Amino acid sequence: MTQYSNISSHSIDAIIRPLTAQDDAAIAAVIREVSAEYGLTPDKGFSVADKTLDFLSEVYQAQGSQYWVIEYQGKVVGGAGVAALAGNIGVCELQKMYFSRAIRGQGMAKKLTQQCIEFAKKQQYQSMYLETTAVLVEALALYEKLGFNHCQHLGETGHDACEIAMIMDL
Repeated sequence: MTQYSNISSHSIDAIIRPLTAQDDAAIAAVIREVSAEYGLTPDKGFSVADKTLDFLSEVYQAQGSQYWVIEYQGKVVGGAGVAALAGNIGVCELQKMYFSRAIRGQGMAKKLTQQCIEFAKKQQYQSMYLETTAVLVEALALYEKLGFNHCQHLGETGHDACEIAMIMDL
């Protein structure tokens, strides 16, 4: 499913498009950069520690999964994905949503999250789950504004350092 979206938000013109294998190194670099900026180190069970980080395009080939990147000025500067939450029928997880400083505060996170939600609905998921940490203040505020509610942790995501779990009915 190839879907490109040109998005203009404030002074930023960017493209949201599906992740390709050629983007793997760039999005892994964004995730590592943002994680380091917020002190989310690999030794603590955050996304940056995932063994699949350098080949996300392979991970999101699974049925009911998709990862999108944001391209700005010819460079991958962010992304987010959706995949089934193992052991939870009808529940997907919003995953690996990270944005370089260059595009933060421009409404891109909201646009990309809404695209992820629409994809999840089309895949007939009933709920979208996510895990985050209190250090990501901006992300937490966005999730709450979009209608995610705090909940108990579901499943084994491998991100045991993410102390906040949230869910939204779709």
